[in-house]
Amino acid sequence: MSSAPSPVAGTGTKKPFLPPRWVISLAWRVHRGLYRVSGGRFGLRRPNAKTYGLMWVTTIGRRSGRPRPVMLGYFDDGPNMVTMAMNGWGAAEPAWWLNLQASPDVVADLVGEQRLVTGRIAEGEERERLWTRWQEIDRGLDDYAALRPTETAVVLLEPRIS
Repeated sequence: MSSAPSPVAGTGTKKPFLPPRWVISLAWRVHRGLYRVSGGRFGLRRPNAKTYGLMWVTTIGRRSGRPRPVMLGYFDDGPNMVTMAMNGWGAAEPAWWLNLQASPDVVADLVGEQRLVTGRIAEGEERERLWTRWQEIDRGLDDYAALRPTETAVVLLEPRIS
């Protein structure tokens, strides 16, 4: 499997449906609002063999220096959590990913626990293995990734060593 997004044009596959950006943005705002209003009781979930989990990650703004929370999908890979820097499959890199690159030590809130983690990009064979795992969760992954002009970063969140 190639780690670069495959072009959709000419492959014989249909371009995947994505709702308008405002719908995607609104859906995530509602989800984050539910999490905040419920005091964290609703909105997060653990991953399982068929679906990704949802976690609340707080990065530090690369320009503001202020905490910047974001909700991300993930799956476990041993002690690590794996997510993707995809911004709802839009072209731009997500702000949380740019923040994480500038300051990789972050806090991840999961169902019933909080973890101090350090983020990094997965590369080479490790990226291939983790991308393949995401394909098991999301069968349309390659088609969605092809909508982006750049390769979608696979991000590892590893337990922070104090």
